[in-house]
Amino acid sequence: MKAFKIPEATVQRLSIYSRYLHQLMGEGEDTVSSGQIARGVGVSSAQVRKDLAYFGEFGTRGVGYKVDELYGYLMEILGLDHEWNVIIIGAGKLGSALALYQGFRERGFVVKAILDVAENKIGSTLGQLRVEPLDVLEKRVKEYDIHVGVVTVPAQEAQKVTDQMIQAGVKAILNFSPRVLKVPHDVVLRNVDLSVNLEVLSFNMVQYK
Repeated sequence: MKAFKIPEATVQRLSIYSRYLHQLMGEGEDTVSSGQIARGVGVSSAQVRKDLAYFGEFGTRGVGYKVDELYGYLMEILGLDHEWNVIIIGAGKLGSALALYQGFRERGFVVKAILDVAENKIGSTLGQLRVEPLDVLEKRVKEYDIHVGVVTVPAQEAQKVTDQMIQAGVKAILNFSPRVLKVPHDVVLRNVDLSVNLEVLSFNMVQYK
């Protein structure tokens, strides 16, 4: 199955479903219906069934899904059944917070290094990580077999840093800078603009007054 045939919104919902299933596992639930999943995450049961149908047949009609089995399938589909090594560029407040965020490791993303160009940051520690100079980027990408690069530098530096990561061999980039980045077709890019999400919230609050 080719990934481009799967709507991005479906992939995002699969992630939400997996988190809800993990919650149910913690509560000791053995089975769950599409209706229960739908109510738990705020979509329709038809949407749940449609999303899962992209990847095959799951569950038993009239019985539902085994929670642990469906969770395992979704983790495999999402590529979260193994670890992905991450490097963060930019040790400011956002980069530092991301480096210390335990939720990444819980989902299989392991931050291996954090780099910066500021002398007052280089050498400082964030948990078990030591902030290193950007000069070691290529070395760390190869040494730690880095899969994902995270950009948390100012907008004016973001493209340059992205180019350096791509040159070093990074194939997936998560961009927290407000700049629109250009990457080759074989590099996966995701943009995370917190202000955009706030603006969407603002739009919805206005619509539902």
